[in-house]
Amino acid sequence: MAEIRCPHCGEAFTVDETEYAQIVKQVRDAEFERDIAERVELVRQGQASAVEAAVAQANVRAQQQLSNAQASLQGQLAEKDALIAKLRSEVEQGKSAVDVARLSAQREADAKLAARDRDLAQSRQRIAELEAQAKAAQQAFASEKALAVREATSEQGEKIVALEGQVTAAQLERDQVEAQLRQEMTEKLGYKDQAIRDKEDEIDRLRNQRSRLSVKLIGETLEQHCEMEFNRVRMMAFPKAEFHKDNDVVDGTKGDYVFRELDDSGVEVVSIMFDMKNEDDNSTNRKRNEDHLKKLDKDRRDKGCEYAVLVSTLEPESELYNTGIVDVSYLYPKMYVIRPQFFLPLISLLRNAGRNAVEARRELEEIRQQNIDITGFEDALEDFKAKFGKNYETASKKFGTAIEEIDKTIDHLNKVKENLLSSERQLRIANDKAEGLTIRKLTWKNPTMKAKFAEAAAEREARGLEAGEDVTGVDAVAADDPVEPDEVE
Repeated sequence: MAEIRCPHCGEAFTVDETEYAQIVKQVRDAEFERDIAERVELVRQGQASAVEAAVAQANVRAQQQLSNAQASLQGQLAEKDALIAKLRSEVEQGKSAVDVARLSAQREADAKLAARDRDLAQSRQRIAELEAQAKAAQQAFASEKALAVREATSEQGEKIVALEGQVTAAQLERDQVEAQLRQEMTEKLGYKDQAIRDKEDEIDRLRNQRSRLSVKLIGETLEQHCEMEFNRVRMMAFPKAEFHKDNDVVDGTKGDYVFRELDDSGVEVVSIMFDMKNEDDNSTNRKRNEDHLKKLDKDRRDKGCEYAVLVSTLEPESELYNTGIVDVSYLYPKMYVIRPQFFLPLISLLRNAGRNAVEARRELEEIRQQNIDITGFEDALEDFKAKFGKNYETASKKFGTAIEEIDKTIDHLNKVKENLLSSERQLRIANDKAEGLTIRKLTWKNPTMKAKFAEAAAEREARGLEAGEDVTGVDAVAADDPVEPDEVE
């Protein structure tokens, strides 16, 4: 768009590239026509000068020829007149002579006069020839002059004809362009007037509508407008993005909408916290855009968003906010204030910047993985050697401790072995004692048990007699005198 200011009224108006090109072409055609006119005038002046010079030169040549011819004729006529006068004087003088002499003289004079007449006729004929030659010279001069004029003017005439043709074509083209421009300007003025009337009707309608809306409904109208604009291009421009109302209240506050988009690998490309602010034109409690920035920054940090955007119609007369996208990062980081018409363009700009940043980080990570840092490798090697030495030292200590523990275990096992050997000896002695145990020893100094064994022996003896068995051994044991048992070691 180019801005043009009227030199008469001083009013500035903007035109697009096509209109500007047409205006420039119109000015260029006017300059071209003026240049052609100047060149044609110069050619005509040069042609007129050439013609005048040729005519003057031809006139000079013809005048010289005529003057030379006239001088020659006058000289011959003067000679003839002098001769005739002399003859006449001689004739007058010869009248008084004798008749014979007079007659002879008369005859001679007549002969001379006849000769002079013949000479005069020849002179007149010569004069006629000279005059014919002069006329022929004049005609030749006229022909030469016409030829010179034609030669001098033919090239210029062709140039003039060509220039005149170009001028005519340029004039026709200019007339067509002017007609087209006039028609387009007329149509545009009609469209402009109609658009102005439509805008005025829309303004009146909006004013009437705003007068019937509450403050909450006014704000919701802007939110609905932004949501509808986003949904209109969602599947075409943002198929993988999320755009939803912020219903999560943190510390008593929340934003209006949250925009998030992830790439195919699940990495977040961009996230934006939106806050929409609108107010009635007739509202008396007017606020500024800066009054809402602190809360918006808090909502952005609470929801973990990268950017914060305030979509606002507040301060409608402010030139700062009416120019386009306003970066207010000098107040709060990564924050912008826009008018509703810049809602989708700002999302596109931030989304594309986020994609470029993610791609740059991915490429940097790939480069870092492909190109190993030698210093880092040496540090890692030294760290590995140090850790390996530390582990080796610890393993050595543990190995020594294990050897010591094994030695202690061997000593302990030897003691266990000795204890087991001693236990075996005691078991052998106990076994020997068990094998040497008899009823006599058991009943030693125990009359009760002795009586029980005697009863048992009597019963067995009785059963044996009945069965015909030999029970003398049992009876012998029961009948022996008691012997004192051995002492237990």
